[in-house]
Amino acid sequence: MLVRSIRVAVTAFALVVSAVSSAQDIGKPEKDQLKLGFIKLTDMAPLAIAYEKGYFEDEGLYVTLEAQANWKVLLDGVIEGRLDGAHMLAGQPIAATIGYGTPAKIITPFSMDLNGNAITVSNQVWMEMKKNLKMGADGKPLHPISAAALKPVIEAYAAKGKPFNMAMVFPVSTHNYELRYWLAAGGVNPGFYDPPHGETLGQKGAQAFLSVTPPPQMPATLEAGTIFGYSVGEPWNQQAVFKGIGVPVITDYEIWKNNPEKVFGLTEDFAKKNPNTVLHLTRALIRAAMWLDADNDAHRPEAVKILSQPNYVGADPEVIRNSMTGTFEYEKGDKRPVPDFNVFFRYKATYPYASDAVWYLTQMRRWGQISDDKPDSWYAETAAKVYRADIYAAAAKSLIAKGLAKASDFPDFVTETGYRPPVKEFIDGMEYDGHKPNAYINGFAIGLKSGQKP
Repeated sequence: MLVRSIRVAVTAFALVVSAVSSAQDIGKPEKDQLKLGFIKLTDMAPLAIAYEKGYFEDEGLYVTLEAQANWKVLLDGVIEGRLDGAHMLAGQPIAATIGYGTPAKIITPFSMDLNGNAITVSNQVWMEMKKNLKMGADGKPLHPISAAALKPVIEAYAAKGKPFNMAMVFPVSTHNYELRYWLAAGGVNPGFYDPPHGETLGQKGAQAFLSVTPPPQMPATLEAGTIFGYSVGEPWNQQAVFKGIGVPVITDYEIWKNNPEKVFGLTEDFAKKNPNTVLHLTRALIRAAMWLDADNDAHRPEAVKILSQPNYVGADPEVIRNSMTGTFEYEKGDKRPVPDFNVFFRYKATYPYASDAVWYLTQMRRWGQISDDKPDSWYAETAAKVYRADIYAAAAKSLIAKGLAKASDFPDFVTETGYRPPVKEFIDGMEYDGHKPNAYINGFAIGLKSGQKP
């Protein structure tokens, strides 16, 4: 079924892929002047590096990078053609394709990174949580920290008639699903979406009330007391520590080791009309990701300087440096090594695995964004439409043919199925097998099961 789906998805790229597979170079870009969007987060780094290191120009592309106000503005810009492509939440192309939110045919040929997020709570909440934590011999909390330590705090708020408000960046963001995953694993119900009945906030039956806040506004919203915690990418968790207003309690690496994060997204129509351009874009982004992780992250200090510029992330270099150079600060002074907090290329990070897309779809179903049951085959077919490994493989093969990359840097394109082996490296020990999405969904204590509606 998966092979058939991928064949259906491959349209205008067929001849281009064939040529590149034969070690011929890619043809000239059909469109060489491009405007690409991003949100001010450190995981936009491949775009910044591709620009600053000349990888876009090497591919005959003349790119303008433009920061966007929020994820909806960014997505609308791509759909409407104001942007040619963008740094996207992994859930955005998937949700658009299935018609959740603004319907559109969006694809991704490139996964931008692994990990990179965390969950932060206010100082007051943290002081209450600490009462429920075990401490190590050094007097510091043992990690990973379960949301079970937060549950009594939430219950105390509820007893006073006070809703426990938390923020995430977008309804189909990794941050939303990771926050929900962490809360549910600790026995806290984060609520359900019920679109057919007008419930689009995801708060039906909630114990913790989640809402959307743009990433750069998270620390100020926490400081104002409007929310008591949030899930976001860097540098906005470390910013809370830097400002002394909050404490990151867990990274997404601790929730799901080496979880997929952002993707580079563009419309299927753009890709059909500009297949060479998309291949050149993908090559430039692959080279940027390679540079970011090369020589045991030796280039990260330079990357920090680049990202701190106001036209990119625009945060203090010290704040960006914490996570980008392999450390992470939880409570003030509790700085710990997290060498894989930001991964851009190693562990096949840039390959668009269909099983990653399936995982996002399972969470959409778990929390009611997908209202009805779907067969396992639907998950595979949907993933194959959106996550275009054929484009990635063509770009990677051409880099290998030109001597700009080694075959060992990539999956074996002859045998790769697009599905990672089953993994149990989640905070709750649940096993995820992308071939069995319904069995996975039905295994959770909190969440919709087969046959259930929100």
